[in-house]
Amino acid sequence: MSNRLDTTEAAKVLIKELAEKHGDLMFYQAGGCCEGTQPQCFEKGTFFPRTNDAMIGLVEGFEFWVDRDLFEYWQHAHFTLDVLDGFGPGGFSLESPLGKTFKVHYRLFDEQELKQLAPVIRNQ
Repeated sequence: MSNRLDTTEAAKVLIKELAEKHGDLMFYQAGGCCEGTQPQCFEKGTFFPRTNDAMIGLVEGFEFWVDRDLFEYWQHAHFTLDVLDGFGPGGFSLESPLGKTFKVHYRLFDEQELKQLAPVIRNQ
């Protein structure tokens, strides 16, 4: 199976720090403007995906959800979650007070990967 999501080492370190402070986490990548253009990290249970949003994989054991409309556009792309120094738009994500912001790098799947893609989970 080809996975849809990977995480950089820098993001793994920050996720571990956030989980130690906040407990279980979840990630959400919206397709809107402002804070929705970057992945957001929340305490699990404080943000709820919409009907038909797609859970494309786990980030260090935590769900990574993508807005249903954004997923339709990016369904043929691999996501790599990274982190940068700086203040992301909106500031609602848990890493914002630390002067960090999550970012996704995208690349298109090759033909072999497309044939072996892991299924997504849809929110009901």
